[in-house]
Amino acid sequence: MSRTSNGPTPGYLVWRLSMKWRVAVDRALAPLGLTHAQYVLMASLYGLDRTGQPPSQRELADQTGLEALYVSKLARSLDADGLIERTRDPADTRTIRLTLTGHGREIVRPAISTVSALLDRLLAPLGGREGERTDVLVRELTLLLDTPLDPS
Repeated sequence: MSRTSNGPTPGYLVWRLSMKWRVAVDRALAPLGLTHAQYVLMASLYGLDRTGQPPSQRELADQTGLEALYVSKLARSLDADGLIERTRDPADTRTIRLTLTGHGREIVRPAISTVSALLDRLLAPLGGREGERTDVLVRELTLLLDTPLDPS
């Protein structure tokens, strides 16, 4: 374990929390036949479904923070399972647009509820989703996520 003079480093704690969350989501979604990564892609599609235009694989990669190649691989797998549909954009045939199928919506709705309940349990020590400490945590994590990795 990485340590500073006062305890674990922030990087170590972020990594451990990330791993804890991923394992918890994988376990919670196993009965629905989804992994954490599949859930992220499908739940994002579900949320973006209201915008009208189905997102491209690239747009979904940007939205989720997943690598574009990984989104492509996940999308092919979910398409083969009948959970999403991949279609070529008529305006640019290099672009693949993604939409949930009816079956995909049936699977993702309870998955979202399951992950929501899990999030409530995880955030309970901070006062829940609406807690002031949770708001501070979200602001701080957003600041870190918005900080570019490349110093230029």
